[in-house]
Amino acid sequence: VPSAWQHPYLNVFKHCRVEEWKRSAREGDVAALTDAKLKGTVYRIRGSFPASNYLQLPRTGTQSLGLVGRYLYLLFKPLPCKHFLVHLDVTTEEKQVVRISFSTLFKEFKSTPTWLQFPFVCRAAEGSALDSCPARHDLMGAAPADVRWTCLVLDLRSILSLYLSRCYSHLKSVKLCSNLLVKTLCTSNLLFDPDVTFPEARQADLAYRGLAPMPRDMAFPVPKGQKWHDLYDYIRFPSEGSKPLYDSIQKSCPSPAAVSEDPFCQLPRPAMLTKAVRDRLSLIRQITSPKAVSDGSCNC
Repeated sequence: VPSAWQHPYLNVFKHCRVEEWKRSAREGDVAALTDAKLKGTVYRIRGSFPASNYLQLPRTGTQSLGLVGRYLYLLFKPLPCKHFLVHLDVTTEEKQVVRISFSTLFKEFKSTPTWLQFPFVCRAAEGSALDSCPARHDLMGAAPADVRWTCLVLDLRSILSLYLSRCYSHLKSVKLCSNLLVKTLCTSNLLFDPDVTFPEARQADLAYRGLAPMPRDMAFPVPKGQKWHDLYDYIRFPSEGSKPLYDSIQKSCPSPAAVSEDPFCQLPRPAMLTKAVRDRLSLIRQITSPKAVSDGSCNC
């Protein structure tokens, strides 16, 4: 299978060796720094004009990432009190390039045959003063002062199907514009969820059903005694099983495993996995298991 090397997931930043800036491009105020909360390297993109401050993958518009994963994972944090913009260029099975954009700058959803523009609503952290204000939940605009790190899961196949009646082929390019902090970018045909543990995944054999625990590359640190959802935001778009089309991207529902008392009742459509992919998943489970001795990360 030509795309087998991309499964079970692909860390796009590692694949493009972002730190070397040979297979990616940066313009304006883009810098690598260490984030104290995540305890690792993140990329900060800032500036008054998004078009002049960005991180782009791959390096030129004539190249293509060629990534076939259904889900695109963006682990990011908007800069407080600022606007941000993200462009995704995807290719349909008919070889048509469609741009999917989302931003706090957009006031309403707009659609053309080649461009989808989604407003992004940054909600205040739960329990904060802003969160207690009902009007705040529907407020468009810059990110609040207490905006949190977010795992955004975009179902590219569903987006093209629901909004344009097109069939998704692959991700061509990504352009992350100011103002953002970005940990990484990944693609996969599996739905990774922070509520699913490795023991649960093994016991229920969830890989056959398209659901899996967060890989180490995508994990946010959770101090002992605390819960992931009390510290971070998880946004899946479009939401699985939702009939109406949402006109904005925002935190509107719990993660798939948190929807009910049964964490495995609402799952995406089954993913057909080859033996090679199942073996790779098994290897990753061994490497990332808390009981394993950490001697290096898994390179996709």
